[in-house]
Amino acid sequence: MNDILKKVVIIGCGNVGMSYAYALLNQRTSVNKLCLIDLNKDKIEGEVLDLNSCLPYAPSKISINIGEYSDCRDANIVVIAAGANQKPGETRMDLIDKNASIFKSIISEVMKSGFNGIFLVATNPLDVMTYLTWKYSKLPANRVIGSGTSLDSARLTEIIGKKLCISPKNIEAYVIGEHGDSEFVPWSNANIGMQNIKAFIKDSELEEIEDSVKNQAYEIINKKGATYYGIGMALVRITNAILDNEHAVIPLSVYDKKNNVYFGKPAVVDSKGISKTIFLKLTKDEENKLQNSIDKIKEAIDHVEKKEMK
Repeated sequence: MNDILKKVVIIGCGNVGMSYAYALLNQRTSVNKLCLIDLNKDKIEGEVLDLNSCLPYAPSKISINIGEYSDCRDANIVVIAAGANQKPGETRMDLIDKNASIFKSIISEVMKSGFNGIFLVATNPLDVMTYLTWKYSKLPANRVIGSGTSLDSARLTEIIGKKLCISPKNIEAYVIGEHGDSEFVPWSNANIGMQNIKAFIKDSELEEIEDSVKNQAYEIINKKGATYYGIGMALVRITNAILDNEHAVIPLSVYDKKNNVYFGKPAVVDSKGISKTIFLKLTKDEENKLQNSIDKIKEAIDHVEKKEMK
């Protein structure tokens, strides 16, 4: 029996946080203790009771409890899903002022506990909030991770897989850059069975696929109000890669020293967080798209930092 504590704390137990918690229960995982933190205490009590009812059917044994910030002290991972939700008609960047102030308070409370694990951020605007988590926590950049373009890349491979009748798990293609409107697919690096995807799909159809991926979140929000199942599954994938020391390649929001910014790109994930990032050789057009994406994220960070100085 494995008695090593593998503890996750979720801060923010709305749709995203609880989709993540429920997805954890439905998959075999190393997590054996789960603590939920939210401002709405009644909701948390109900969520804990409801999740505990699932345990007799769950593939893994997990202790699920109402949490306090002190619970972060010995947590392996603190997942932040707190913040204002994206409403119909809003971009992810529209949330920046609301969520920046929320995060400053959250990170302060977590770090007071003596937390020395890995932050996993799921709040939008994702890359900006991940950067602010790193800045406020003062932890090494490899231990502050954003879910980045993991969900976008899952949507991408799912669409391609359907089109070509190939398992998405066997399609090597990533969305990179901002988790948002300036994200893009570097098709020069997209492969199936070591062959570039352009051998299978026309350029015009690739553009349609990229647009579909980029707009899928807006479509879901317009139809049902929010997106949460997909990110819940993506967070479990990242969690397992960390706790099982997988050295798995996942497209995440990671720190780029050259630009002093976080953005989505393939990275190797293990028990230390990010052990390395994967270099992508881009075409000139793709380099320009990436720089545009980086500039938009930096512009948003500058906006927050200037407001903090006032």
